Amino acid sequence: MHLDAGYDSGKTRDTLAERGLHGEIAHKGEKAPIQATRRWHVERTNAWHNSFNRLQRCYERREIVVDAFFDLADTIVTLRSLIRQAWTTHR
Repeated sequence: MHLDAGYDSGKTRDTLAERGLHGEIAHKGEKAPIQATRRWHVERTNAWHNSFNRLQRCYERREIVVDAFFDLADTIVTLRSLIRQAWTTHR
């Protein structure tokens, strides 16, 4: 398993060892063993979610409310993307 420097910790190494996996983890300051050409979809989506301050500091206790906030954020991100595409294709 190839991991970047963000996963370089004893806890991660212990978890990999418990599961019988060998992890090749880049040390801080070094490049990852395998460089991806683009950001992963999960990382990109998390970055989009971080732009919504309400999701960064969510104090809601009910899971259904938190899910509703994420659904609303996903809807806004999707609409922004569609508007951006419409501006470039239907001018």
